[in-house]
Amino acid sequence: MSLLTVVPFIAWLLTIALAPLLFEHFWEKNSNKAVLSFLFASPVLAYLLTHNMSHELWLSTEEYFSFIVLLASLFIVSGGILVEGDIEATPRNNIFLFIIGAILANFIGTTGASMVLIRPLLKINSQRTRMSHVPIFFIFIVSNIGGCLTPLGDPPVFLGFLKGVPFFWTLSLFPMWLLNMTFILTIFYLIDSYNYNREPATALNRDAAEIRPIKVSGKRNTWFLVGIIAAVFLPAPAREVMMIAMSMMSLRVTPTRCREQNSFSFTPINEVAILFAGIFVTMVPALLLLKERGAELGLTQPWQFFWVTGGLSSFLDNAPTYLTDLSLAQSMAAHDSSLAKEVVGIPAVYLRAISAGAVFMGANTYIGNGPNFMVKTISESSGVKMPSFFGYFAYACAILIPVFLIDTWLFF
Repeated sequence: MSLLTVVPFIAWLLTIALAPLLFEHFWEKNSNKAVLSFLFASPVLAYLLTHNMSHELWLSTEEYFSFIVLLASLFIVSGGILVEGDIEATPRNNIFLFIIGAILANFIGTTGASMVLIRPLLKINSQRTRMSHVPIFFIFIVSNIGGCLTPLGDPPVFLGFLKGVPFFWTLSLFPMWLLNMTFILTIFYLIDSYNYNREPATALNRDAAEIRPIKVSGKRNTWFLVGIIAAVFLPAPAREVMMIAMSMMSLRVTPTRCREQNSFSFTPINEVAILFAGIFVTMVPALLLLKERGAELGLTQPWQFFWVTGGLSSFLDNAPTYLTDLSLAQSMAAHDSSLAKEVVGIPAVYLRAISAGAVFMGANTYIGNGPNFMVKTISESSGVKMPSFFGYFAYACAILIPVFLIDTWLFF
């Protein structure tokens, strides 16, 4: 395949990054995003259909449908869970919520945990004037790194489970999970403490005055979340049908007040669906090129798989990237008799490198993992000024890349 086939994908990513900065008012409307998404996808659609690649396009369409149904169902159901009340927006309390979110992500997925906790977190910190860093670290921890310990946590490791990785094997990532959580939470505590100590007295007094007991409404939605988790183990399309059914029942039985108090609307999930529609189409040639020329990359060491998987997962969807690099590792191991065939035909350290790279480095950009953009959109709708695409990427480079270098030194 020609390298030119990747141009629409790169152009669409650059549009997502630059349009909010250069054409702010134009970019505000989802209808305008939809037009651009279609325009960038059209030449790739034409190329794939005229070059007998409709099968690859269909596979990407199926993955997109499953991806959006999972995100949308978790978004809808979690949007019906109303956590009322307020606690002090101290660095310690924020860290406590992050830890809860990181643990919860391994049971209801990074998307579910993000949607359940992001609104209460924003509410708790709403009296503060210096808190734009809070949702950024939330994306790092709850929307990505926290969900690596079970196949339920993040799509890449779930795909590994479907490919034969034992369900509890991902617990072997716990040392890395604990190290990364410790480092990132420490950095957050230092930054949050610095900002908290510079809050005006009026903001802190208001924060203290508005403390209310925590109360949870819409609890019946927890059963729908359980249903969505159970659906993950079903084959397609039964999986998607059950998830849609859980969403419809949630919309039907949840008291209107819960969604109104959560400022629930379909705008965030519509934006994610539109942007990723273009991504899933335009990325097909990029993934095919990886499969065709992956051997030319010369990947032979675990640390190389960690960084290549992570780098690609930062800009491609991390689920197909995981599968592609897993295939590369299996092909390499099959031709090298000196390598142990410990898990799905490759040494365990290679699988850990691929799994960690896909899950951890999905936090590097807004488009690295589905929940990232949803948290960004919800935060902005709550009045938080989030950084641009490149601003967020700079945050990730400054905070996450040093942590990943430590991971490389200690584990790979």
